[in-house]
Amino acid sequence: METQAETRAQLLKTARQLFFDDGYRPTSLEKVADAAGYSKGAVYSNFRNKDELCTAVLDEVRAERFGEVVAMLATPDTPARIEALRDWSERVIGDPGWTSLEVEFAVHARANEKLRTELAGRFDGIRQMLTAAVESAESADLTMPGREAATVVLALGVGLGLLRTIDPSVPITGLIDTIRLLTGQTV
Repeated sequence: METQAETRAQLLKTARQLFFDDGYRPTSLEKVADAAGYSKGAVYSNFRNKDELCTAVLDEVRAERFGEVVAMLATPDTPARIEALRDWSERVIGDPGWTSLEVEFAVHARANEKLRTELAGRFDGIRQMLTAAVESAESADLTMPGREAATVVLALGVGLGLLRTIDPSVPITGLIDTIRLLTGQTV
């Protein structure tokens, strides 16, 4: 017999694929349930509503991506760390499914103060974790306070992600050059 945790994991996996492929608005809880092979009640026993399901999907994706970034920041050599971040940025920034979902959900949340406040708290948590990771990176010699550096890098990444969903040829060079400047490296 399948546990609730297994059901939840399958619902998240299915919702992630549907949200990435179709977007937030067209993906209904019923569509997720059908695609995952469950009843709509199974979805509601794990998530209060579609906003909560989407938030859980985005939390999962962000945690994966953040884990990848933290692993790169653990690289002891700053030039090697920056090169790893460049490769990761080229591969990840502008991912059409993830980026589009982030943007669509942010626009959706704008009209709901409670959801908007919740998302702002999540982004602040990401900024705090990124700040801690950046400041703890071996040989981190930042040219501005860690939180400010984390905010700048996050904002550049989000902006470039949006541009790259429209035009994948948009380079990530500016982001990498900014990271070099923030870490006292030559551009």
